[in-house]
Amino acid sequence: MAAGIVASRRLRDLLSRRLTASNYSGLSISLRLTGSSAQEEAPDHSYESLRVTSAQKHVLHVQLNRPNKRNAMNKAFWREMVECFNKISRDADCRAVVISGAGKMFTAGIDLMDLASDILQPKGDDVARISWYLRDIITRYQETFSVIEKCPKPVIAAVHGGCIGGGVDLITACDIRYCAQDAFFQVKEVDVGLAADVGTLQRLPKVIGNQSLVNELAFTARKMMADEALGCGLVSRVFPDKEVMLDAALALAAEISSKSPVAVQSTKVNLLYSRNHSVAESLNYVASWNMSMLQTQDITKSVQAVTENKELKSVTFSKL
Repeated sequence: MAAGIVASRRLRDLLSRRLTASNYSGLSISLRLTGSSAQEEAPDHSYESLRVTSAQKHVLHVQLNRPNKRNAMNKAFWREMVECFNKISRDADCRAVVISGAGKMFTAGIDLMDLASDILQPKGDDVARISWYLRDIITRYQETFSVIEKCPKPVIAAVHGGCIGGGVDLITACDIRYCAQDAFFQVKEVDVGLAADVGTLQRLPKVIGNQSLVNELAFTARKMMADEALGCGLVSRVFPDKEVMLDAALALAAEISSKSPVAVQSTKVNLLYSRNHSVAESLNYVASWNMSMLQTQDITKSVQAVTENKELKSVTFSKL
């Protein structure tokens, strides 16, 4: 028992030092160790391929939960991710989300064995009808990751081990990406004879801002290791192992959830709009947006907390 307490304290101290060294000296949230097994199952979230838990107040933890299959993305996954994030979008109590993978890796990507019949033996009497059938499948699978981007709550990807194929599609739809030192990233689709079609080719260039590197990764399917991912901007932080990374991701989610949900969710909406529009269009959009959002009580509460030297986590913001 005593040895376990000492080990726990050492890990907490290590995490605190790393966060402090990474410009998190102002983080005032307690970094208690939150193992996924100790987290409570989130109500109204029961899935075959996912596990959703209430990690902390206002924070949900979504795990890809097929560890024996390396979290390969089967038919249930493509359907359940949409259901899960549509519920999260409507959940007024949730303010931030962490996505991780159970077991030894984040995900091996698409489950080719489970999806082979849909892809290799598509339904239809002729080329036109087969094409419409395949297009419907592709667009539905695209929504599996677009729903993450559309969710107004910030989503943090926490990657360990392999993040292969569809895993890259998933994390590029997230707002923030952390990884463990053992992580690697692979745009794998060319190795199975197809072009990535559910988000990587569209989002990855915008995420890392290096078209030459994107082309190299997509044409060769080579592995990008954690340090290279950090250097090119695919991830913002690298941690020594999965445990420390998850604690950091949950601490970040808790920090975000302590802010005004009106401010945070408005910021996400406008960041995404600005990514795809000109500066002039984006300024006009945020002006129209804030003409209503500036009337929130959250501004008064936040300013009052600052002037009284109170932490924002002590402020009670209404649900959104």
